[in-house]
Amino acid sequence: MAGIRAPPVKVDIGKVDIGKVDIGAAAGHERRRKARKYLVLYLFCLAPATALFVFHYLPIWGVIIAFKDFRFGLGILGSPWNDFQHFRDLFLDPFFARVLRNTVIISLLKIVFGFPAPVILALLVNELRNQPFKKAVQSISYLPHFMSWVVIAGVVMEILSPQRGIPAFIGHLLGAEEVPNLFMDRALFRPLLVVTHIWQSVGWGTIVYLAAISTIDPTLYDVSAVDGAGRLRTMVHITLPALVPVMTILFLLSLGHLLNAGFEQIFNLYNPLVYEVADIIDTYVYRVGILDIRFEFGAAVGLFKNVIGVILLVAANAIIRRFSEYAIW
Repeated sequence: MAGIRAPPVKVDIGKVDIGKVDIGAAAGHERRRKARKYLVLYLFCLAPATALFVFHYLPIWGVIIAFKDFRFGLGILGSPWNDFQHFRDLFLDPFFARVLRNTVIISLLKIVFGFPAPVILALLVNELRNQPFKKAVQSISYLPHFMSWVVIAGVVMEILSPQRGIPAFIGHLLGAEEVPNLFMDRALFRPLLVVTHIWQSVGWGTIVYLAAISTIDPTLYDVSAVDGAGRLRTMVHITLPALVPVMTILFLLSLGHLLNAGFEQIFNLYNPLVYEVADIIDTYVYRVGILDIRFEFGAAVGLFKNVIGVILLVAANAIIRRFSEYAIW
């Protein structure tokens, strides 16, 4: 009848049968299924994860040697504390200011000139339409990355030798009586480091950017072609903006390694005549910490480098996060 309301129906949710589906068991079954499916991939990850733990995380405890007066007979834990004496020696050493300055200058030169190089090469390679030629360019460009700096240094020294290299050939054609030795010229040694660094690393960096380019939606290029945009405009307005996230992450990582100017490269190319412009923190630690058997002093310098790297990385990430969305965290 009108005006008469039916009494409310009380439902006991605890007694409702929803098909007797155990959600937790289903989720556990799905995880086990994925674990079995990707077991081979997990096994592949086991070796590098183990190497990372053994060679990078496990030795961290040994950093306490930087705060001790190390004695071989007493061991690291048994050696007495030194009240930060190694850090005081480091900052009071007249040579430390020079090696710190050289390290920062060489690293900044490599970032300024070396960071854009793989981006430019990736953009150019992406525009190649001849696939065999494109693959040949890629293979030739990243081949030096797999070569040791010992081999690269030997090749560079032969190519730039003032007796039988390219400078000697050009000097002979020009009738020059004396050919400059690039490895002993203080003004030319840093540019030599930058050029050889780009040659060795540009190909590997190009692979990273080409992988990012491959994720771009092809319809964007089709729309650009319909609108009449040429290759240059397409590269500037479509391809390059798509690389910004990857470029940001790699730039942050390069800032974190600002005090790593490249020990292997410089150690195999420099000589005492260019110590004033080429001696960096790592080569300084090699001479003082390894050759003079002052392991605790070398650990103090390494700790100083890592602390500065972490500060630079965190600061740069905070700045980028404030002005864009491409920060690491």
